[in-house]
Amino acid sequence: MVRMRSLRARLFFILLIVGILPCVATRYAIVSNYQERAVERRINTIQTQMRIVSNHLLSNDYMTAMLEQSSPRTDKVIDAELEMLSNIYEGRVMIIAGNFHVIRDTYAIHEGKTMISEEVIRCFSGESTSYYDAEHGYIELTVPIVDTTDEKSEVQGVLLTSVSDDSIVNMTQILNRNAWLLEMMMILVMFALSLFLSAMLVRPLDRITTAIKEVRAGYSNDPISVPDYAETVHIVDAFNDLLSRMSAVDQSREEFVANVSHELKTPMTSIKVLSDTLLATPDAPRELYEEFLQDIASEVDRENRVITDLLALVKMDDKAAQEIRPAQVNINELTELTLKRLRPIARKKDVELILESAREVTAEVDEVRITLLITNLVENAIKYNKEHGEVHVLIDADHQAFSVTVSDTGIGIPEDSLPFIYDRFYRVDKSHSREIGGTGLGLAICRSVVLMHRGSISVSSTEGEGSVFRVEIPLNFVQG
Repeated sequence: MVRMRSLRARLFFILLIVGILPCVATRYAIVSNYQERAVERRINTIQTQMRIVSNHLLSNDYMTAMLEQSSPRTDKVIDAELEMLSNIYEGRVMIIAGNFHVIRDTYAIHEGKTMISEEVIRCFSGESTSYYDAEHGYIELTVPIVDTTDEKSEVQGVLLTSVSDDSIVNMTQILNRNAWLLEMMMILVMFALSLFLSAMLVRPLDRITTAIKEVRAGYSNDPISVPDYAETVHIVDAFNDLLSRMSAVDQSREEFVANVSHELKTPMTSIKVLSDTLLATPDAPRELYEEFLQDIASEVDRENRVITDLLALVKMDDKAAQEIRPAQVNINELTELTLKRLRPIARKKDVELILESAREVTAEVDEVRITLLITNLVENAIKYNKEHGEVHVLIDADHQAFSVTVSDTGIGIPEDSLPFIYDRFYRVDKSHSREIGGTGLGLAICRSVVLMHRGSISVSSTEGEGSVFRVEIPLNFVQG
């Protein structure tokens, strides 16, 4: 069963059948055509011979003599001609007079008897007939005996002949046997050719399989190339694209692990240095202790922020996406509540938060994740803003989706950094980001939330003037 599912096996059988069927059809056509032509030639030949005999019968006045005399007249020439015709064609010849009496039978069985049949009657009307009985193996012909010198051209009698088709059958059998031997040879050739062609046609697929196995085993990560067919090119292109994506994922995973290690190790290193310094100076003044403890608390807070954001990202994986809990949520109230929580942070930087609602919006979303999305966008807009700046949040909707637009008057994002801002731990200015407490995970979390809701997120920014983030999410939750 497994072999029949093999493309090579299927190609082999297809090629073999396609090669054999014409051979069988050709043999059948040749034999059948020969038999038909042979019967047709035999009929034409015998009809010609019977017309010659008919002319001899009339020229020798054979019919009149046979009808007028009480005993059959012996005409050695006619009798010899009839016997020769009978022997050559292995058949029987009968002469039927106008009264349907048989006046001559080369088998001497029906002489003097009446012979009435459809063919004889049609022949007395001047129509020659022929009939081939393949089942019983004979050809029957009737030829009218007509005096063409007479203006009336009346039919004076009928020549009825039955001849054997043994010679035709024998030649047909010989031809069929030879054709069968040739067919067997052609089948053997097609068998070998099908094996060769099927192996050659699937060879590119075998090369693809071998290359994929080498990649899977880790022997090679190089793109493969099998340009034999257009189909193999498509398969190879798809595999190479998948390979490049896997390489990118591996590289991203390595970078992610390195970044996580760095982000978690840096606060720990600072805490270690500060604590060691305090232990090494037991007589340090109280002010120094308080300063170092504040630094340690700050590093612990930064460590906690990194861990919290990492946990948030873990919850955004595919399995977590299946556990999303959509419900009808008033987006205006949710955004207003979120901004209320963030206003203390904005006051510290003297940043004004402005909420504008173009219309009331109710959507089927996961309230917790949408809150996380708006929080991260607005918090980033506050953190990377200028003093005395402002953050403007606009809520709008149409009949299919709602949008949340967060614009700020902050430092902006360089154009060459825009494609990477959603990467985990990516920072435009790492030193400045650490000063304001950024982990580099906020926008990655935002993008995950948007994708979970089958929405889209876009950004436009001018360095030194500010940034505008726009999120669009369907009003009705679309199950993935």
